Amino acid sequence: MFQESEIIKIAKNYVKERSKKSNIDMTIVTEHTICKPYGMIFSYVRREYYETKDEQYNTLLGNVPFLVESKTGKIIPFGSSRSIEYYLQEYEAGRWIILEDGSRVIV
Repeated sequence: MFQESEIIKIAKNYVKERSKKSNIDMTIVTEHTICKPYGMIFSYVRREYYETKDEQYNTLLGNVPFLVESKTGKIIPFGSSRSIEYYLQEYEAGRWIILEDGSRVIV
């Protein structure tokens, strides 16, 4: 079982890696973090947008919310076409599955 501080570190490292790969500085939107018994859900945006709220920096695509499971430390990316409540409901019902290759399946 991972502690909250460890989960946050995993999330920050995940966003840091995505920043490196895309060459875009990103940051977690801490005020949107959701705590659940099974883990924490994080959202992230371009750092410039987070700091300035200037829409010209709101240009990220694919920056979907993600869960860090407290039991395993595993990162579960969600989608962006529906509300976070929808994805949490699917996950909690056991219908949001991540395959070994990283692809998502709703069952």
